[in-house]
Amino acid sequence: MPDTIGYAEVERMIGAAASIIRENHELLSQLDSATGDGDHGVSMLRAAEAMAAAVEEDSSGEIPKLLHAVGWGIMCVDGGSTGPLFGSLFMGLSEGVGEDTSLDAAATAAMFEAGMAKIQKQSKAQVGDKTMMDALIPAVEAMRKAADDGQDAGAALAASAEAAKKGAEATADMQAKFGRARNLGDRTIGHVDPGATSMSLLFKGFSEGAAG
Repeated sequence: MPDTIGYAEVERMIGAAASIIRENHELLSQLDSATGDGDHGVSMLRAAEAMAAAVEEDSSGEIPKLLHAVGWGIMCVDGGSTGPLFGSLFMGLSEGVGEDTSLDAAATAAMFEAGMAKIQKQSKAQVGDKTMMDALIPAVEAMRKAADDGQDAGAALAASAEAAKKGAEATADMQAKFGRARNLGDRTIGHVDPGATSMSLLFKGFSEGAAG
């Protein structure tokens, strides 16, 4: 596990997350077909391609510029709320880095807290509402706790990935309160939320990418 993460690690984090989304985009569409219009996987695949393209094209060597490029690329993805929300995450990450070239666990947690805050300006969803926030909020909280407990950046990212996975899985027992799925009422119970699953896959990629 790395003590800190720098530009190279962030490149790997984004690349690994994009790869995991590519590998699972059909699953994401299957999940979405149960409570939505079934195209979430297609939208996330486009987002993954935008992520990979930003990494390929960026030569700044600066973490905030890379994250901003990723966020902007995802924002331009055509696919309902996917682009704006996931793009906002990366935009927030870029704003939360500051001028640091190497991020310890506390700085990494602060970066992700800024990313979460950016999304929360657009979405009022909380844990229990069966959305991506069911994975994101526990992930960021776990990352902060790991940092406060003195763990390194790699361990903090691993803790966030595990929390995001558990959060996404827990949505199967929830009734949707946001988006198109809320119109289905209790028929959404028993189905894992695709947005939460996508978020958990991102954190899995971030953790694996940072670890190399």
